[in-house]
Amino acid sequence: MDEGQTPFSTYRTEVRSEWLDYNGHMHDSSYAIVLSDAHEELFAALGLSVDYRATAEASFYTVECHIRYLAECLLGQVLTASSIVVAANASTMWLYTELLHEDGRRAATGEFFYLHVDTALGATTAMPADRCERVQDMLAAHAGLPRPAHLGLGVGAARTGSGDA
Repeated sequence: MDEGQTPFSTYRTEVRSEWLDYNGHMHDSSYAIVLSDAHEELFAALGLSVDYRATAEASFYTVECHIRYLAECLLGQVLTASSIVVAANASTMWLYTELLHEDGRRAATGEFFYLHVDTALGATTAMPADRCERVQDMLAAHAGLPRPAHLGLGVGAARTGSGDA
């Protein structure tokens, strides 16, 4: 890996009471909220967040996700996210994120596939060239980062021995 190549890692949050289930740990749907919020920070860094939607009448829509639940998250624990752009073109983006406890243990992983949508047309369209260039720059910066064995394998990969647990 080149020196300087690092995942996008700005997201940090504390587990909130409204994210807990009756077992006292984070509800499965809350992991999706946290991962989505982490991705929103990545989109903002690329100029593809709320301001972009307002000015360009376009946005990235989630069309597929796969979350692996690896460790409990309890009230007040601090979580961070480490994301990489796995693949992207002018109208799609595939992100992989590890949700981490403060001690570095993985709490969850998430793969999300997004489409760039013209919100007025309700159809997939290409990003403007300047935004696409930003995405391609991040993709290139992440190209040398390690990929987990389970990436892209979907449900059951860890159970069948095809990926790490």
